[in-house]
Amino acid sequence: MTTEKITTPIKKKVAPKALEAVVYSATGKEVSKIVLPEEIFNAPWRSDLVHQVVTGMQANLRQNRAHTKDRSEVSGGGRKPWKQKGTGQARHGSKRSPIWRHGGVTFGPRNERDFSEKINRKMRIQALASVLSRKIKDGEIIFVDSLDFSVPKTADAKNFILSLAKGASVSTLATKRKNAALIALSSHNSHVIKSFGNIGSFSTEEVRNLNPLNILTHKYLVIEDPENSLKHLVNRMSK
Repeated sequence: MTTEKITTPIKKKVAPKALEAVVYSATGKEVSKIVLPEEIFNAPWRSDLVHQVVTGMQANLRQNRAHTKDRSEVSGGGRKPWKQKGTGQARHGSKRSPIWRHGGVTFGPRNERDFSEKINRKMRIQALASVLSRKIKDGEIIFVDSLDFSVPKTADAKNFILSLAKGASVSTLATKRKNAALIALSSHNSHVIKSFGNIGSFSTEEVRNLNPLNILTHKYLVIEDPENSLKHLVNRMSK
């Protein structure tokens, strides 16, 4: 009786497909595709880290204006209201006391309080990669090959939004009334910035200044000139 060896075929390892995204023109037409860097757009979602970085950034932006005066800062109270004994009233030494009308405030808010928090550079970078990766998976990042207006004009910005929303099949980009999209520019462009200035649901920012807070504040992220914009992001991640 002969026994034959049963051999299982060796499965060849298939290389993972590169991340690609469609690049649209200013008129909403597909013009090309771009390969996305894995370290930026394929990072794991870390909700704890993102929450810590975002709340820290919000705390750093907080302006402490509330301020109350204590008993040493209010006016009046230079002398004792009445003598210590013999009047039948409670004893008081000053009108500045917190229990008096127009007196000082006890334990009130003071503008000396510092709400700022330290955020490490690596935490910022990892949180940014996590947010961008989540956005690209949810289909909320749109790439545009170029965006420029000859003159600042709100009508041109509205036409761009309508064309891009139709071409990319994201109707909410044009209909969302608040925090619809953040336009990330590869470099400073005053005409584009002024054109979107009158549209309340859109904001503009340079790619080099992107952070988890301003990205998560908006539904969509529109990245202009992806070739140069991605170079800025890769340089930030490598530092």
